[in-house]
Amino acid sequence: MILQSIILIVGLLLLVKGADWLVDGASVLAKKYKVSDLAIGLTIVAFGTSAPELVVNSVASSGGYPDIVFGNVIGSNNFNLFIILGIAGIITPLTVQSSSVWKEIPFSFLAAIILLVLANNFFSGTGTGLSIIEGFGLLVCFGFFLYYVFTQLKSEPSNEVVESKVYSNLKIWVLILGGLGGLVIGGKLVVDNAVSIAQSLGVSEKIIGLTIIAAGTSLPELATSVVASMKKNNDIAIGNIIGSNIFNIFLILGVSSIISPLSFQISFNTDIYILLGGTLFLFIAMFTGKRKSLDRWEAAILLLTYIGYTTYLVSMEI
Repeated sequence: MILQSIILIVGLLLLVKGADWLVDGASVLAKKYKVSDLAIGLTIVAFGTSAPELVVNSVASSGGYPDIVFGNVIGSNNFNLFIILGIAGIITPLTVQSSSVWKEIPFSFLAAIILLVLANNFFSGTGTGLSIIEGFGLLVCFGFFLYYVFTQLKSEPSNEVVESKVYSNLKIWVLILGGLGGLVIGGKLVVDNAVSIAQSLGVSEKIIGLTIIAAGTSLPELATSVVASMKKNNDIAIGNIIGSNIFNIFLILGVSSIISPLSFQISFNTDIYILLGGTLFLFIAMFTGKRKSLDRWEAAILLLTYIGYTTYLVSMEI
């Protein structure tokens, strides 16, 4: 098991470095076309930092591990919302644009509602899970989100000043393709060894997905948002998290369920309710204290809530 743990860590490092290269190259490419920081955060950076989840879930879905698929997405979204925004907001209060308050945050709340409804088949009553057709439905929702971003945000000027790197086209594509390669190899290593460790320890795949894999695949979001917060680039910090959560549900679960229909444990509903509650809290936080801002005390509540809930989850397994 020691060897499996080492290989798992190597896989996570490849995921993080691969995402870093992908984000770096894609962000510079977008800057060349004068795309706003918020649009970059909601799309390119969000996609880049969500790429580990996409690769891990594609491997897990094709391998027949639906608990890891759902655990990774729901766990990553909760990690993004509670831990990453919590840490970033404690470093510096996060002031957001009006569009984030009234459009992007509600959009991420809607994504979680759609997941809850589809996974539980509230309307069809044919058993829980995501079918191939529902996977295509999630991809349609993702298409609507991309349409909104590119029509509403592309022309918006950025309120933040960020360092603009200048790379040659060759370096940009080397970074992007090299990053994708790291993601694919790292994702395979993470899934295979996480499953082996779970089996040897007698821990459920659900808990492994919600904790170790979710935290591991969210490391790029953590690094990106914390660095953006330290540089006072709130648009990237907030946009990255909101965009990643929307990507995870619409794109990643959509692709995963198309690869193979996914069965759904109703025990995941509790984690979805936590996600909905956290997203609602984030929306309310925009109107308490300083308006359109996640204050330090609000960020601390997010952080402590996640720590308490995760401790409870692990204690229930022991």
